[in-house]
Amino acid sequence: MKAIEELLRNAGISPIAGVDEAGRGPCAGPLLVAAVILKDPFAPELSEVRDSKEVSEKKRDELFELIMTIAESVSIIRVSVSDIDERGVHAANLDGMRRAVKGLAIDPAYVLTDGYAIEGLAVPNVAVWKGDQVVTAISAASIIAKVTRDREMIELDKQYPQYGFAKHKGYITAAHTAALKEHGPCPEHRTSFSNIAALLQ
Repeated sequence: MKAIEELLRNAGISPIAGVDEAGRGPCAGPLLVAAVILKDPFAPELSEVRDSKEVSEKKRDELFELIMTIAESVSIIRVSVSDIDERGVHAANLDGMRRAVKGLAIDPAYVLTDGYAIEGLAVPNVAVWKGDQVVTAISAASIIAKVTRDREMIELDKQYPQYGFAKHKGYITAAHTAALKEHGPCPEHRTSFSNIAALLQ
């Protein structure tokens, strides 16, 4: 987990921000982007921080609270369904990443992202292959984004209980597809996604 962050810090480059998102793939709900600056990514209490997909929901919630408590700065950006539909998920994601970095209370000296370089960002940045698995700051951002989005989808489930958002979080499952066929899409479904667009034809 340490190689890239350690290399930068040994070169005197800090603070380092990690950036990741949750919700690129679902056909419903917003995209959440988080940027995190950790004072010490190698602190023992962060040893369990991993890619959000590799830890249980209970552990993610615990790590979320830990990161929010000890991080030097955290920025969370919500990208709406309408923005995703208007701009496309990739462009909306990149814009969300730029906004997340700009929203940090501390200006980072370097930004590490999971998978996609942030075009148009004034701060030096690099995309790290499987970054949410090898960079602690990106893993932390992954957890912040995932937990924040999951909590929002649970709230949306109360508004639209017929779709089961609390369970599948807007991803395409057999139950979600069946609910869409029965009820049609709601305002939180992404009309730019092919399965939703087909229902509207």
